[in-house]
Amino acid sequence: MRETLIQKQTLRTTLLATREALSPAERANLNSQIIQRMAAMPEYQRANTVLAYMNFGSEFGGADWAARVLSDGKRLVLPKVNRASNELDLYWVSDLSGQLEQGAWGIAEPVPARCERLNSLNAVEFATLPGLGFAKNGARLGYGGGFYDKLLARITPHPVLVAPAYALQVVQEIPQQTTDVQVDWIVTEHEVIQCS
Repeated sequence: MRETLIQKQTLRTTLLATREALSPAERANLNSQIIQRMAAMPEYQRANTVLAYMNFGSEFGGADWAARVLSDGKRLVLPKVNRASNELDLYWVSDLSGQLEQGAWGIAEPVPARCERLNSLNAVEFATLPGLGFAKNGARLGYGGGFYDKLLARITPHPVLVAPAYALQVVQEIPQQTTDVQVDWIVTEHEVIQCS
């Protein structure tokens, strides 16, 4: 267990540095290509309710993806960190400029007074998950808080789990623990990968 945690932390450091080496213009170009690929997925086109996330730092442009989801006429769900439970609560969002404010770690989050909380987590049909790295078998390397693993443990059956990522974030192998949830798809600027 300790060895797995050390391996994960080393990989996090490496992948974060690699991702941060991309210029803002390069990231914007890659984001656009990834968004086009995700929007073309039949799984997305069939979905009515989409869980997205708001990005921070050098992450994939989650805010641009959330805007696309709304412009496609789908119902958007965004997470908010619940400090009391140390878990994610989900909220319906229809106005990205009016219903969000800076929350945990400087990430834009829904304002509970301006949004309706999602009572049935099973309403989510297509979920995009953040992460630092992904392997083609579906293994995901998050930031270490376990927020999405805990959230997804509460949703059965799982929605379609999709990792939007720059190709440089796809690695051969990611050490896993029993609580780590794997993704079904990885979407990069080059390809849509169905995980095995």
